[in-house]
Amino acid sequence: MASFYTEGSQTASGEKFDGHKMTAAHPTLPFGTRVRITNAANGHSVTVRINDRGPFVSGRIVDVSYTAAETLGMTERGIAKVKLEVLQ
Repeated sequence: MASFYTEGSQTASGEKFDGHKMTAAHPTLPFGTRVRITNAANGHSVTVRINDRGPFVSGRIVDVSYTAAETLGMTERGIAKVKLEVLQ
């Protein structure tokens, strides 16, 4: 499961948070890792760069930026079942 976030001032990597960039938070992947995320319900996919830690909700594996969530078509529900593919 994926969710999205829109608030925060600084990421765990030290970058300023920007909800308009294609970024995401993952609990263990190294910062800078590029990941293709595909929404299982509609097939929409996006490539994001890991720059933060999270999510901190049981059962969720990734938090994406708002722009990434829009591309995935998940802003209405707030969560989506997704497939992750590490690109590097």
